[in-house]
Amino acid sequence: MRISKQGRGGKTVTVVDGFTREKKLMESLASGLKRHLGCGGTSRQGTIELQGDVRDRLRPLLTSQGYTVKG
Repeated sequence: MRISKQGRGGKTVTVVDGFTREKKLMESLASGLKRHLGCGGTSRQGTIELQGDVRDRLRPLLTSQGYTVKG
């Protein structure tokens, strides 16, 4: 999990990677995260991008769903 501003016009996004590349699973997970966190975002090529710096709120959410969070 990291934040990035590159190529986004100075806007901050939280990038979560290391997931499976199964499209339906990624879209479902991204949708649930966006709904829970109240932010926009997308899923691309095995990563989920969420608008803003939501790392602090995202860690407990992912661990409660059974994912291991590094970084």
